[in-house]
Amino acid sequence: MTSALAAAFRDLDLAEEALAEACARAVERWGPAPPADPAAWLYAVARRWAVDRLRRRATAAGHRPEAPEPEPTPEEHAMRLDEPIPDERLRLIFVCCHPAVAAEARAPLTLKTVCGLSTSEIARAFLISEPTLAQRLVRAKRKITEAGVPFETPGPERWPERMEAVLSTLEVAYAQAHADAALAGPHAEFAAEMVRLSALLARLAPGDAEVQALASTFHLTESRRAARLDADGAMAPLTAQDVRDWDADLLTRGRAWLATSAALSRQAATPPGPRALQAAVHAAHASRRESGTTPWRDILALYDALLSQRDDAVVRTNQAVALAEVEGAATGLAALDAVAATGWLPFHAARADLLARLDRRIEAVAEYDLALAAGPQVAEERFLRRRRAASVGR
Repeated sequence: MTSALAAAFRDLDLAEEALAEACARAVERWGPAPPADPAAWLYAVARRWAVDRLRRRATAAGHRPEAPEPEPTPEEHAMRLDEPIPDERLRLIFVCCHPAVAAEARAPLTLKTVCGLSTSEIARAFLISEPTLAQRLVRAKRKITEAGVPFETPGPERWPERMEAVLSTLEVAYAQAHADAALAGPHAEFAAEMVRLSALLARLAPGDAEVQALASTFHLTESRRAARLDADGAMAPLTAQDVRDWDADLLTRGRAWLATSAALSRQAATPPGPRALQAAVHAAHASRRESGTTPWRDILALYDALLSQRDDAVVRTNQAVALAEVEGAATGLAALDAVAATGWLPFHAARADLLARLDRRIEAVAEYDLALAAGPQVAEERFLRRRRAASVGR
């Protein structure tokens, strides 16, 4: 709804205020029985409020009390044959990733405006402090207002300058759902939604190897959804999942997009990009379905290559986990200790596991406590508490 309102009125702040007002009115008026179509009710109220607000602004400024008529509903808009991006959410993602906005703020602004993530969630995703992110968002909105950034859907010729931010937005949004094995949290919808959008984007940009690779990663990852919970409702780690529960159709599509990405890189005589390497990691894990074993040496080599292109705490943590499988827990822990990712749940969970393997129980328990303090979802919390209890009992 924020996406549709912002596209209709060309004003991010107005869209957010209008939806907030509609939600407040819903709390007051719905009572125990919401309307038959809550989304339609909220959108209609928000749209009327926005029109009224614009008219009051015009009156206060001494102008004619007129306001622009909103554009058609998202459903009607998406059906227009001349739209280069036939999806309301994806369209506004491209709009918000305007090159006039500072590069480091494009994806965060889009995640907040289009995907509804909180400032704290976005800060954790990018491993930066909340105050730093809040300042970036304020500057980005001010830039949009002062520069008169148009809320217009860019044509295909303008996509390359925005694509990195668009892909980053989709990655972080999907990660919110992937971190929730039970899909019980507030961003559960992003699991299916981002898989769908990645497939759409892959069709819209068939010559972009990194776009194809992102679609591959999402499909390969989501293929494991049914195997990510055990009988007790706890998260099942990748290596413990029953491969018979993996979705064969999603695996096939994911592998096909990875093959397309690789072919595009060969045609361009360029090495695989970071997203292609990430997709290759997931494809390597997926090979366990046929081979029965995980090719950890291949995965480690892929992470080594990825580090040369994307050297950050996320890649280094995953590399350390792979290194532990190849060379032992002590070597993996030494690599992990060089990573500065305090407060990031996967880092503490990985470190706790390696400490437990080395029978350093007190340190392992302390690390599990740090992971639990990072706010895991229900299934992840059950998994961590079970591992913590096992470390205490060793």
